[in-house]
Amino acid sequence: MRFSRYILTFLFFAGAALAHAQQTHGDTLTLQQCLDIAVKNNLQVKQSDLTAQSAHIDVLQAKENLLPSINGSIGRTLSQGHYLNTVTGGYANQSQTQDSYSLTGGMTLFNGLALQNAIKSASLAYQAGKMDFQAAKDVVTVNIITGYLAILDNEEVLATTKSQFAVQKETVDRLEILEKQGANKAASDIYDQRGQLASNQVALVNAQNSLDAAKLSLFQTMNIPYKQGSEFQPLNAEDLSGNYGLSADQIYQTALQQFATVKAATLRRESSEKNVKSVKGYLWPQLTLNSGISTTYSSTAQRAIPGDTTGATQNISYGDQFKNNYGTYIGLGLNIPIFTNRYRYNNVSKAKLTLLANQNVEDNVKIVLKQNIEQAYYNMTAAYKKYQAISEQVKIYTESFRIYKLRFDSGVITSVDFIIAKNNLDAANLNLISARYDYFIDSKILDYYQGKLSF
Repeated sequence: MRFSRYILTFLFFAGAALAHAQQTHGDTLTLQQCLDIAVKNNLQVKQSDLTAQSAHIDVLQAKENLLPSINGSIGRTLSQGHYLNTVTGGYANQSQTQDSYSLTGGMTLFNGLALQNAIKSASLAYQAGKMDFQAAKDVVTVNIITGYLAILDNEEVLATTKSQFAVQKETVDRLEILEKQGANKAASDIYDQRGQLASNQVALVNAQNSLDAAKLSLFQTMNIPYKQGSEFQPLNAEDLSGNYGLSADQIYQTALQQFATVKAATLRRESSEKNVKSVKGYLWPQLTLNSGISTTYSSTAQRAIPGDTTGATQNISYGDQFKNNYGTYIGLGLNIPIFTNRYRYNNVSKAKLTLLANQNVEDNVKIVLKQNIEQAYYNMTAAYKKYQAISEQVKIYTESFRIYKLRFDSGVITSVDFIIAKNNLDAANLNLISARYDYFIDSKILDYYQGKLSF
């Protein structure tokens, strides 16, 4: 009976653990999946897309401003009052209905090429909007790549920390046995090693927390709920050639042609140049072509009765008036701006200021880009040098730790010397992981500036 109770208890806890594992286990995500999710959900990317769509509508409107405008109107007037009767010569109360129909059209033949330059300005602004959209996606891409690599970095740190903890646990277990046998050289050995095991335990907890924080940060960048237990496909961050193949200046020259933020700033400055020309066009005389057709109807319109010699009249039918009362016109108009409160000149001045502002933005974007590339290039070079130095350090500390472990196991040295040797090796291994991923991230940032991110 007691045995059956133990079996049921075991099955209960095993089932609970399995359910928890199924609940916390997430999917394995690739870098490309993370990028697709982040770009799809990022609000800044969506906003940039809407802005670009709005700019495209501006282009369509600028082109359609060249088309003639056509307007139709229909009006009816009801009136009542004293009117002179031309037949009797007297006045009488009379109600009257009048209808009017008209169709007019007009188009601008010339206005200093203002409309044509407005089209060019809007088109360039639309191209700039598309580049802003691409730039927004690029920013998300870099944030995702950085966050993704941070996870892989922390995963390696956690794996190394677990290994370090396991090695120290074996050492403590061995000393526990020796302590029971009274074979430890120094009484403090077991406590020193237990203290080191506790330090490794703290490092393990910190490494796990750092990994969880990196995962949470990536999910927040993707703007989706955090899935605990999600795994991430590893990347090849092992091959460090140390030779990027291009200098910082060569990368900058390529970035000037490929980087979306620079292209957007350049296009916006070019759009401002065309806008200045467009606004200046309104200082010229404007030549327009206008035409129209109209007809009217009046309920009091009358005409003599055919063949009647008494002078009697009859109302003219609606259809006859509609056909016979129409008229057409066509004309040219020249509008010469002589004095318009200087608002046209002020518009030109404001357009020039906007141009200067966009020139400053373009210059600043290029300066910041050059500085960022130089910084990333320096960071990459420094990370590689650090990686080389630490690689050599790891080799030395590995051999040093091997010797110290043999001497410690033989009882030649105390645990203090052994712990120092182990800590040196542990720190070097963790620093090597950090240097490798620092180099990898900086090299990908340089790829990003050139528009050639790949994995």
